[in-house]
Amino acid sequence: MKDKKRIVVNGQTSEWGSPFAALKNLNLPSTSAEPKTTEAKESVLPAKKNRGRVDILRQTAHRGGKTVTVVTHFTGVSQAEQKELGKAMQKACGAGGTTKDGRIEIQGDHRDTVARLLTVAGFRPVFAGG
Repeated sequence: MKDKKRIVVNGQTSEWGSPFAALKNLNLPSTSAEPKTTEAKESVLPAKKNRGRVDILRQTAHRGGKTVTVVTHFTGVSQAEQKELGKAMQKACGAGGTTKDGRIEIQGDHRDTVARLLTVAGFRPVFAGG
C-alpha cells in the first residue's frame, strides 16, 4: 500500500517545502505593475509627412455576410511595410486580417481605428464606398 503524505493547506509549509523556493535564488527580473497602453503601439511606423492617399472601404460581398474593412491604394509602400502596418492594425482592432494583393483586410467594421492608425503613420485616409 502506498504511503499517503498529507499536504498542509493552512499556511504552514509542508515537509517537501515550497515549489517556488528554487525560483527565489534565480535572480529573475521583476515585472512592472503598470499596465501597457495601446498608444505606444500606434507609432509602429515612423511618421512621414504626406505619404499619400489611401482608401478605406467596408465590404460584405462574397464573404458570407461578414463585414471586412479594406485599405487600398498604397503607393510607394513596400510589401514588408504593408505587412507591418497590417499587423499593427490587427492588434489595435483586436481582430484578424490579412495583407494581400497590395491591400490590407481587417475582419469587422473598424474604419475609425484604421483611419487613426493611418493618420499617425503619415497617410491621408479617405472613406470610400459604403
